[in-house]
Amino acid sequence: MKVLFVEPPKSFWFVMGEYMPPPLGILQLAAYLESRNLTWDIGVLDSQSENFGWKHLENYLEQAEPDVVVLSALATCNTFTVLRTLGIAKKINPAVKTVIGGQHFSALATESLETYDEIDFIVRGEGEITLYELVKSLEEDKVPVDVKGLSWRNNNKIIHNPPRPLIDNLDDLPLPGYHYVSQHMNKYHFKMMARSGAGYALVEASRGCAYKCTFCSQWEHWGGKWRPKSPGRIADEMEHLYTEYGISFLWLTDDNFGLGKRTSQLCDELIKRGLSDDITWFMQARSDDIIRNQENLPKMRKAGNYWIMAGLERHDDKALQNYNKGIKSSDAKLSMDLLKENDIFSQATLITGDRNDDHESIQGLRDFVNQVDPDLAIFMILTPFPGTQLYETARRQGWLEDDNWANYDMVHAVMPTEYLSRAEVQEELYQCYRSFYGSVRRRFSGLFSRNKFKRQTYRYMAGQGLLQALRELY
Repeated sequence: MKVLFVEPPKSFWFVMGEYMPPPLGILQLAAYLESRNLTWDIGVLDSQSENFGWKHLENYLEQAEPDVVVLSALATCNTFTVLRTLGIAKKINPAVKTVIGGQHFSALATESLETYDEIDFIVRGEGEITLYELVKSLEEDKVPVDVKGLSWRNNNKIIHNPPRPLIDNLDDLPLPGYHYVSQHMNKYHFKMMARSGAGYALVEASRGCAYKCTFCSQWEHWGGKWRPKSPGRIADEMEHLYTEYGISFLWLTDDNFGLGKRTSQLCDELIKRGLSDDITWFMQARSDDIIRNQENLPKMRKAGNYWIMAGLERHDDKALQNYNKGIKSSDAKLSMDLLKENDIFSQATLITGDRNDDHESIQGLRDFVNQVDPDLAIFMILTPFPGTQLYETARRQGWLEDDNWANYDMVHAVMPTEYLSRAEVQEELYQCYRSFYGSVRRRFSGLFSRNKFKRQTYRYMAGQGLLQALRELY
């Protein structure tokens, strides 16, 4: 049985500049299949690191002759790159079995199977065991009626097998299969964040989130539960990436890592192993967590954490309550100040295009961000991703004015507000970035900051033309 995992050609989110991460999702799946069956011929194609366009991808698939093609679970905005890849695979060999998973296709399993003939199987939710059992059943030429977590067609009838229980202990999973892309590890980079030559990789330290924000598809996808890996297991993966591949800039991808005892234990592991002077790591955290666990910040900085992103989202508590966010706007400035006091680069994400937004309220958001003064601010348009409560509400209420998944990228307005058209929402996004990055004082302090990450980031952004790119979106 020959199984080929594919990361298709796609465009990266230009707001973050030039970056190319390893395809973590398919590397995790490939490693799990390898750990369960050593006889299968498993391969990984990363079109980004190979610099493959669509013609090169087609030639590769034609020569590889896989029995099963499994695609990377991309963001909603890259849905059509997935479908185009599956279509190419089916054109070359109509008998090839095509598999896709991830949040978008899990949430829209019925609709996707009804609409796109190129999809044979959708792995819903957590993928490792479901994919293994599916490939095993295909090898044995069995109908996969007993594979939990699978959606598929049987004689043109769409079947949704029962859901797959979550894995009890994530430490039992093998390390991601970096060896499948070992020849390209030096190509992975994040130019805005990582210093030249540092390399770049992602580390999954947990899955899911205990919070239930209405705009987030993560918690629903992972069953509303938060399951952590142990500090030792996380440190093992970080150490492996550094010692085997020389990767020294790591992004902990968790939506909610938490900054309590577990974070302190991870820092102890990194310091004990002598990694704290050699690696730097980035993570996401809640503003209330930063404040609640501020005693851990000096140790985190010592252990190599130089950068934290917090979803401050809004300046008005009513909107935060509507999002079920569970934080207060009054925590925003204190959380950012605490990071700065500990020489940790502070990044904030903010939401525009709320259903109740008008010009005045978004001006209030701009004033709020300028007062909070994070080192870096990323503004995003409220986007109803499939699998979220927001999407169900927007579809039911008829708010959606754009059904092109390529525009579901948080920088294109796909629905209006009560008071603003989509074009006005788009213009307000531009004005948010212009207000923050157009400040001469902020640009000067960034370019000459004592914090090396702030200095490096602002010097990089100075040449990227972000404002012009945003202006050209509409």
